[in-house]
Amino acid sequence: MTAKMIETHGLTRHFKVGKETVEAVRGLDFHINKGELVALLGPNGAGKSTTLRMLTTLLPPTAGTAAVAGYDIASNPRQVRQHIGYIGQGNGAGHTQRGREELITQGRFYGLNKKAATARADELIEALDLAAVTGRNVGTLSGGQRRRLDIAMGLIHEPELLFLDEPSTGLDPQNRANLQEQIQRLHTTRGTTIVLTTHYLEEADAMAERVIVVDHGRIIADDTAQNLKNNLAGDRITLTFGEASHTIIAAEHVTRLRPQAAVTPTAGSLTIRTIGGPELLPSLLRDLDDQGAKAQSAEVVRPTLDDVFLALTGRSLRESTNTDVQNAEQEVAA
Repeated sequence: MTAKMIETHGLTRHFKVGKETVEAVRGLDFHINKGELVALLGPNGAGKSTTLRMLTTLLPPTAGTAAVAGYDIASNPRQVRQHIGYIGQGNGAGHTQRGREELITQGRFYGLNKKAATARADELIEALDLAAVTGRNVGTLSGGQRRRLDIAMGLIHEPELLFLDEPSTGLDPQNRANLQEQIQRLHTTRGTTIVLTTHYLEEADAMAERVIVVDHGRIIADDTAQNLKNNLAGDRITLTFGEASHTIIAAEHVTRLRPQAAVTPTAGSLTIRTIGGPELLPSLLRDLDDQGAKAQSAEVVRPTLDDVFLALTGRSLRESTNTDVQNAEQEVAA
C-alpha cells in the first residue's frame, strides 16, 4: 500500500476582515501519496496559499485536522517542519548574503554540522545550475536565479516533501520553463513528493501527475489533468457552412448522433463540445456531406484546464478571483 504523505479531514480556515468572516478554506478532505507531484490549481484567492500555510504549520486551522509526513500539524509542528521544505511566494534569502553562504547557514539551522551543510550546499549548487551566482549577493540575482536559490534552500535538509507556493509568479517565460524542468528533475531523480500551487494552467497541465482544483476554498475536482479534460470538458469541434440551412441540418444530425454532446449552432457555424473529437471528425464530415450539408472548414481544439474550470463553475479560471480571500492571505503573510 502506498504511504500517505499528506492527509486532511475537514481542514478549515476563516479570517476576520473588518467585521466580516471570510471563509478562505472550507472543509478540505484529501490525501497525497508519497512520491506524487500534485498541483493545487485555482484562481487567485481560492485558498491555495492558505492551505499550504496550514500544512506547513505557519497558520493554525480554524477547524479540522491534517497529518503531514505522519505527524499532526497542530500537535507536532516541529516534527512536520523537520520533514518538509517550503518555498513561499517571497524570496527567502537575505539580500545582503552571498548565495552559497546562505545555503550553508540554512543547513546549519536544520542541524547539519558545517561539513555536512557545506557538502550539501555544493551538491545543490551543481544540481540547480547555481555555480555562477552563489558567490554574489542575493540582491544582485535575477528573479529566476533567486527562485532556484529558494528551491535549494528548501531542499538543503533533503526533505521528503517540498511545498512550492506559486513558484513561477513573476518569472519570464524562459525562466519559468527552466524552473519547471528543475522541479520535475527533483521529482523524478530524488523521488521527492512535491505539492505546488499555481494559477498558470499550462504549468499544472505540463508538470503535475494529479491536479486538485480549488474554488472558493473547496475542492471541486481531483484527478489527472488528462482525465479532467476528457471527462469534464471534452474537445471543441467548430464547423463552418456556406448556408444557414446546412448549419441546422448539421446540428440536428449531431444531436441525434451524440445526444450527450453540447451543440451550439450560430449563423453559418456549429460548435460541438464532445469527447473524442479527433476520432469523430472524419466520419462526421462524411455523414454531413452525404446529407447535403458540406462543411467549408473544420477545426478541433483539445480542451484545456480552463475549459474544465469553465465546465465546473460556469466561469473562466483566468478571470476568476476572490479579492476578500486574497487580501486576507496577503495580510497574514505580511
